[in-house]
Amino acid sequence: MKRVITFLILTTFALSACGGNSSSLWGQYETPTPIGWSPVTETPLAEISPVSIFAPVETTITPAPASTPTPTSLLSTFVTQPASSTPTAFLTPTLTGETVLYYSQNGDWLPAVARRFKVEATEITSPKVLPAGGFLDTGTLLIIPDRMDKSAQYTPSLQLIPDSEVIFSTSAVDFDIAAYVKDAGGYLSTYREYLGSTGWMTGAAEVERIAYENSINPRLLLAILDFEARWVRGDPVDEFHETYPLGYENFRNKGMFLQLAWAINHLSTGYYGWRAGTVTEITFRDGTTYHLDPSLNAGTVAIMYYFAQLHSQNEWLRIMDQTSGFPSFYANMFGDAWSRADASGAIFPPALTQPELVLPFELNTDWAFTGGPHSAWESHGPLAAVDFAPSTAKSGCAVSDKWILAMASGLVVRTGNGIVVLDLDGDGHEQTGWSILYLHVANRGKVALGEWVEQNERIGHPSCEGGISTGTHTHIARKYNGEWIIADEAIPWVMSGWTIIAGDQPYLGKLVKGNQVVTADVYGQAKSLIVRKDDDN
Repeated sequence: MKRVITFLILTTFALSACGGNSSSLWGQYETPTPIGWSPVTETPLAEISPVSIFAPVETTITPAPASTPTPTSLLSTFVTQPASSTPTAFLTPTLTGETVLYYSQNGDWLPAVARRFKVEATEITSPKVLPAGGFLDTGTLLIIPDRMDKSAQYTPSLQLIPDSEVIFSTSAVDFDIAAYVKDAGGYLSTYREYLGSTGWMTGAAEVERIAYENSINPRLLLAILDFEARWVRGDPVDEFHETYPLGYENFRNKGMFLQLAWAINHLSTGYYGWRAGTVTEITFRDGTTYHLDPSLNAGTVAIMYYFAQLHSQNEWLRIMDQTSGFPSFYANMFGDAWSRADASGAIFPPALTQPELVLPFELNTDWAFTGGPHSAWESHGPLAAVDFAPSTAKSGCAVSDKWILAMASGLVVRTGNGIVVLDLDGDGHEQTGWSILYLHVANRGKVALGEWVEQNERIGHPSCEGGISTGTHTHIARKYNGEWIIADEAIPWVMSGWTIIAGDQPYLGKLVKGNQVVTADVYGQAKSLIVRKDDDN
C-alpha cells in the first residue's frame, strides 16, 4: 500500500521535584527527570535550511573512505528501498527554486515544520486554511520559502522506520516480549540482572519494564540490542559487550538495563526533538555533522540520532543502508514494519483534541505547581510532564494525607512502584487512545489494577515512591496512542480551565486561566500556590 506521508509558600510546601543526577549502578536510573530545573545538556543544534529534493534514486553506494568527505550529492542516493514500501517524494522544487512544496506528515505541527525549514511559521502558506493550533492534517500542501544552505551536507531523505515502531504504539500491543526472547534462544533468554529498585529480573522482564515506563517500542529495543551485541539471537560479540552491550562505556551505565536507558534517552531526543523542531542535525563521534533532511519522519530521525552517538560518519552510513544495514536487520527480526504501520493506522487522527481534564486534587485544598513541563520519564524525554505538591508541615519525603484525583474517567491498566496509569478509552491498552501517567503515588490507599475510576475519584496519596524525588508530590503526563504529548505544543494541556505554558527551561512555566497566573516553583513559594475552586469543575 502506498503511503503519502510527506513531510507549586516556602514554609508550608516541601521542595518537590522529580530528579536524579546520575544512573545508579543498581538500577535506579534517571527516572524521570533531573533534580530541580537543570535542563538536559546537549550539544547546541543548529537549524537547517531546506533543500529542493527530488525522489531518491534507487541505488546503493559504498561509504567514502574516512579521509574523503562524502559529497552531498551522494547522500540522496545511498540506499535502495523496495517499491512496495517507498514513501512518495515529499519535497517538490518549484520551477523558480525560490519555494519548496512540502506535504505534511502525520504528527506535523506548523511551528515545528517552520523550524526544520528555518523559516517563520507565518511565512508558510497553503491552498487550504491552516489551523491556528493542533496537528496539521496529513497531506496538507505547504508552500515554504527555500532557504537551503547549498554548501551543507544533508542526510538522505529516505524514511527508514515508521514512527509507530519507535514509540510503544498500537502496532506493539500484541507483541509478546518474553515469548520472542525465549524463542530466539540467545544470551538474553538466560540473562538475569539485579536492580536496586526491584531485585533480580530476567532480561525479557527488564525489556518489558523499560519499554512500558518510557513508552518505547520493545521491538526496537531488542533489535538495537541484537544489532550492537548479538544478545537476542546469539551471544555477546566479546567480553566488553557483556558489560556494555550497546558499546557505551560508562561505569554509570553498566549492564543491559542502564545501557537501554541510555539508548532510550537518545532515541527520545531524536524522536521528540524532531516533533518539536528542536533537533535539526546530527553530529557523529568523529565530529562531523549532517543536517537532517526536512522531509524525514520522527521515527527515522530517532534511529539516525541514536546511531550517531556511537559511530563515525562512515560507520553510520553503513548502518543506515536500507539493504545491508539496520533497516534490513530490523526487517529480518520482525518483518515489514511499514505493513504494521499501515495496519495500525495513523498515530494522530484529524483534528485531535485533548479530552476534558480537571486539576488532580480536591476542591479548596492548598497545592503548589512545583514543576512546569519537564521530561515524562527519562532525563532526555519529551517535556510532557508537570508536578503538583500538597501543602505539608514536613519537608522532604512523607506520604501525604491529601488525595490525588482522576483527571478523567478511566480504567487502571498499570500499577507499580509509585505508578498508576489510567486508560481513558477503557479498552485495556495504554498504547491506544488517551492515557494518563501518575507517578509518586503511595502504595497506601492506591487504586487497584483493573479498577474503573470516574473523573474526580481518588487515585491515591502523593509521596516520593517510584523513581527519584526530592519531596512529596505527584508527576503527571499524557500519552496518545503510545506517544507522549508535549505539554505546551500542538495539543495544549488544559485542566479545569488552566492552560500549561512552558518556560525557557525544563521545570519552569506557568498555569494561566484568564488573568490568573500561577508560576511553577520547585520550592513551592507563594507564586506557585493553586487552590481548586468550584468554578474549576
